[in-house]
Amino acid sequence: MEPFRQKGSSMASTMARQVLLFIWVLSLSSALGQVSYSIPEEMAKGSLVGSIAQDLGLDLKRLKSGKARIYTGGSAEYIELNKERGVLLIKERIDRETLCGQTTPCALHFQIILENPMQLYRITVEVTDINDNAPMFSKSEMRFEINEMSLAGARFILERAIDHDVGGNGLQSYSLEPTDNFTRADVLQIWSESSSYSVLSASLRRRRGHRNFTARVQL
Repeated sequence: MEPFRQKGSSMASTMARQVLLFIWVLSLSSALGQVSYSIPEEMAKGSLVGSIAQDLGLDLKRLKSGKARIYTGGSAEYIELNKERGVLLIKERIDRETLCGQTTPCALHFQIILENPMQLYRITVEVTDINDNAPMFSKSEMRFEINEMSLAGARFILERAIDHDVGGNGLQSYSLEPTDNFTRADVLQIWSESSSYSVLSASLRRRRGHRNFTARVQL
């Protein structure tokens, strides 16, 4: 009889979880309101996100009596609710690139739940980029052998530089920076031709005493 009791108990527990999940899904469709905020990434812990009580039209007594809390669905909690002040604060510093990679827009989605009576509000916090990553090539030095008789427009493929920032803060252009033994802008040109690589275009004529030269790419 004991194995049967354990099996019955397990089935009852599973059914209870399914019922709770069903109720939760229904509650999502009947949310009382929605509020959106926009914040820059890397804000310090404790920074203000928004005055949620005011924006939802709730008083502080209701937040306390309703045991207001944030529900994230199991994802990391970057935002916390201060019921004494009725505000949302930064709980953990947010790195937009870690959170969303190259995906835009990048946003946190969670709910604020109150009890007695049950109330649910959907909250969206968009995390914007602050240009905190410098673009770089995967290799610090790339070597090309260019024949002195190369025709104008000869192409040499460069791996595209990496920039974890997005939009207007992402990599915009390349330029060649003069060095001690290379100053002629008409010898090489560089531009981005696709999302995966860039192009060096050569128009090189051998000059006496100059068989090798170095060009720096400015990002």
